[in-house]
Amino acid sequence: MSFFRKERFLNNRFIRTLGGLVIALFFVAQAGNWINVSLIEHADGLLYDARLKLTAPGGVDSRIVIVDIDEKSLREREQGGEGRWPWPRDRLALLNDRLLNQYQVALVGYDVIFSEKDLSSGIQSLENIANRNLKGNSVLASELSKLKPELDFDGRFAASMKDQPVVLGFTFLPAIETSQKGSLPIPALTTKELPLSAVDPLVRSGYTGNLARLQSSSADGGHINPLVDSDGVIRRVPMLIRHENGYYASLALASARTLLGGLPLGLILNPGTSVDQFGSVAALDVGGAALPINTELVSYIPYRGGYQSFDYISASDVINQKIDPKALEEKIVLIGTTAPGLLDLRTTPFSNTYPGVEIHANLIAGILDGTIKQSPVWVQTVNFLAIAVLGIFFALLLPWLKPLSGLVASTIGAAVILGSNFWLYQGGIVFPLAGLMAVATLLYLFNVAYGYFVESRGKRLMNGLFGQYVPPELVDEMAKNPANFSMEGESRELTILFSDVRGFTTISESLDAKTLSEFINAFLTPFTKVIYHNQGTIDKYMGDCIMAFWGAPIKDEDHARHGLISAFEMLTAMDLLNEEFIKKGWPPIKVGIGLNSGRVSVGNMGSEIRLAYTVMGDAVNLASRLEGITKEYGAAIIIGDETYKKLPDLIAREVDKVRVKGKDIAVKIFEPLGFEGTVSEEKMAALQLFEKALQAYRNQEWNDAQTQFEFLLENYRSTGEVLYELYLERIGLLRDNPPGDDWDGSFTFTKK
Repeated sequence: MSFFRKERFLNNRFIRTLGGLVIALFFVAQAGNWINVSLIEHADGLLYDARLKLTAPGGVDSRIVIVDIDEKSLREREQGGEGRWPWPRDRLALLNDRLLNQYQVALVGYDVIFSEKDLSSGIQSLENIANRNLKGNSVLASELSKLKPELDFDGRFAASMKDQPVVLGFTFLPAIETSQKGSLPIPALTTKELPLSAVDPLVRSGYTGNLARLQSSSADGGHINPLVDSDGVIRRVPMLIRHENGYYASLALASARTLLGGLPLGLILNPGTSVDQFGSVAALDVGGAALPINTELVSYIPYRGGYQSFDYISASDVINQKIDPKALEEKIVLIGTTAPGLLDLRTTPFSNTYPGVEIHANLIAGILDGTIKQSPVWVQTVNFLAIAVLGIFFALLLPWLKPLSGLVASTIGAAVILGSNFWLYQGGIVFPLAGLMAVATLLYLFNVAYGYFVESRGKRLMNGLFGQYVPPELVDEMAKNPANFSMEGESRELTILFSDVRGFTTISESLDAKTLSEFINAFLTPFTKVIYHNQGTIDKYMGDCIMAFWGAPIKDEDHARHGLISAFEMLTAMDLLNEEFIKKGWPPIKVGIGLNSGRVSVGNMGSEIRLAYTVMGDAVNLASRLEGITKEYGAAIIIGDETYKKLPDLIAREVDKVRVKGKDIAVKIFEPLGFEGTVSEEKMAALQLFEKALQAYRNQEWNDAQTQFEFLLENYRSTGEVLYELYLERIGLLRDNPPGDDWDGSFTFTKK
């Protein structure tokens, strides 16, 4: 097997297909969760963000108002604020009273946790004094009992929530922490109502809840735990988190449920399933509103836009009654903070400093509007199959396509992926995009890069092997299909050209070494360009001689025509060169060109030390002989019979039938005059007369032949003076020494 045939085995579609399948398998493994590729997860997050931003409704949702514990509210009382956080809970009780009774809001949700007792009133200190230092002092005990309700700020805060639509927030601790503080609300669902076999939720043991007296006084409670993706961005929230035997709602879900009547959550099952089947729950029924969930009970946050997608009012302005009563009537109020010092600024798709309270607002709006998007349990399976099918399809297809066709196919594939993904997204389903896009893109890039680097390597190899023989554009063509070209010897039909400068020895003796080198380069360069221009291969330079051939290494069905056209163009180039040579004071040149076609051996030939890409065979030898006898006939170009037969539109003069040195069989040789439509009338007339004269010569009709050649010499001298004189000379010799009746009209050369 030749080098390039080995190269074909290595550098072919098999390698591309195998590489493509490896790439596809990598992404299939990622989609199947057999390996974890954080880059794909990160890319999926960014692509989700792009879809979210593209489709976000924007504007302000006036149904929900954020009562902001802002920098203004944290100023001292003298400056119109309430002081630093945490505030005494009598002030929070006043805030509740303002919102619920004065402004008639629909709901109050606290993105705040009240896990510690409020001791700011001093009631605890007074009780300690009464029970220790002044124990038994009835007057103090009486006065303290009168003051206690007023100084029990937690009690006042709890009373302000009693029988009111107030929802408190609490937090679950990370999975590794088990400490429990405060009290939890009643779970939204129990594991009996939603069996563990149906879902795979987040499970938490530790939590920080509110004081029991506060939680029990509120309408409900909800956790404030978002899911933070690996890139630090909050895109999802667990709507329910399991703790022991219950599922606890998020603050947004608890608020929406309270707002919609406080009815128990219902389960909406997928058709044909039962509640204990994994993935059977399609959505939660929240007071008549369907909230889509997946098996992890997680939902995407339907961000409306950036910061302040909801109205903000300073908490101190509410307490100090600086708000228009109509501004809050029947509004959903969430109490949270934008103050940097209170550390509730989060990273979201829209901002790196997004108030956490606004995340809950977006979720509440999404539940009410039915715009919560979900990633159902079947998404992972379909994504796995889609990546497998797409990856295998492109791995098998792209190696057969050219780069442009591959780009078109990949672009169409990417467009289908994007269109389908966006259609699903608009329908409320979040489908992974990065894996599919990556496998389509990387498979295309792999094929293009592989083709580019191997082609570049092939070009370098081809240039090293054939660059000294063929023009660069043919090297590029060969590099595209290196398996089609070999330097091993093979038999092939070619056309071979030899050219030589007549009288070069005399010319070289008249020039110094430097000038001679310039002189040789001056005519070899344009002659070489002519040969290259006509798809020829330079075999070698031998002083002033050029050896070239057509039909290898690149096959050329028109090798005879290209060879002869090169010969004609070399003569034209010679005329132009002579004009330049005369200007330089150099001697003009005349070249003789021999051209022959036939089956020869072509390939790397030589020794183990040095090889050369060349041709050998009888057809090569004849081409060399023809170049050597051009001067005998006064012709610039002589071609062999096989070349002549391949050019039916060539006008040529059969100048002789010869036996060259080393050959017993006579061959016809021709002087090409031009292709049909390019030969002058004079030359055509002379050609007809010459053919008659030649026939008389071969018939040994010496007198008739002599008369005709003399007529040609007298009337058409410019069309072949040397040729006509040659035959007149031969006639004189043969008349005196007849060749015999078996003579075939041929002439035998005894020198090369």
